[in-house]
Amino acid sequence: MEQLLLLVVCMLIGVSLQFVKDFPKNAHQSLNLFVIYVSLPAIALYHIPKIEISYDLLFPIGVPWIGFGLSFLFFKSVGSFFSWPRKLIGALIITAGLGNTSFVGFPVVEALYGKEGLQTAILVDQPGSFVVMATFGIAVASSYATGKVNYLQITRKIVGFPPFIAFLISCLLAIFQVDFPDELQVIWKRLGSTVTPIALIAVGLQLSLNFRSKHFPFFGLGLLFKLILTPLFFLLFYKFVVGAEGLHIEVSIIEAAMPPMITGSIIAIQYGLKPKLSAMMIGYGIPISGLSLWLWYELLQFLG
Repeated sequence: MEQLLLLVVCMLIGVSLQFVKDFPKNAHQSLNLFVIYVSLPAIALYHIPKIEISYDLLFPIGVPWIGFGLSFLFFKSVGSFFSWPRKLIGALIITAGLGNTSFVGFPVVEALYGKEGLQTAILVDQPGSFVVMATFGIAVASSYATGKVNYLQITRKIVGFPPFIAFLISCLLAIFQVDFPDELQVIWKRLGSTVTPIALIAVGLQLSLNFRSKHFPFFGLGLLFKLILTPLFFLLFYKFVVGAEGLHIEVSIIEAAMPPMITGSIIAIQYGLKPKLSAMMIGYGIPISGLSLWLWYELLQFLG
């Protein structure tokens, strides 16, 4: 409950700061860069070395990878059919394809399924959502922002992306089953905890309530895909096609139903992919997901 309240408070702080004359108009850009260069690498360095590799990882890790692929196919197809601008397609692919599997996902999963469920949620987030964001998220953002597909340039952006560098270092530690000294782990954990407040304040600084906005139809489609169609796919695929059962499957489906990822929105904004729409996907998507997540949980309990 405290984590969810933090999301709302930070968003409201960001919106309120829009009316402070002395506050820099482009402050959100500096806050976004802090998240990318400091907070996200710290999260990877803290969590990933602690992951134990096993076959059971495939189901939760598969959620963000498959989900992003579905988002790419869906919005690329729909966008091409209706001749949407490339930046609009790119914004929807990223914001509807990446879920908030940690800052919303962790407290929700822990409240519903306890510490055991939280272990599965971490698997969805770290080797899943985090890596998809740092690789394919950057690739889509770069290609749809420029209108050109320069594979060498995209590769350089991915390899030079600070969270990805931290991910590679963390993976090596996980493979060799070693971790940082306790003193460094405390530092990584505290720096990583700054993602939620800083990122949401940055989003709030760019959020405006305008029901006449031309972005609302696309916003509605993006949330429909993220909150309804994506978890529906995994419900049908995991439980009825594959026939998988267990707590890790339920948690995977709940994580698939999470609202758009804060960092995904930041990346889309940094690359100029419809910043107002990208901010809306987070600003309105998080509170709306409160109802949809409750409905998904009740449905999973009904299905047993």
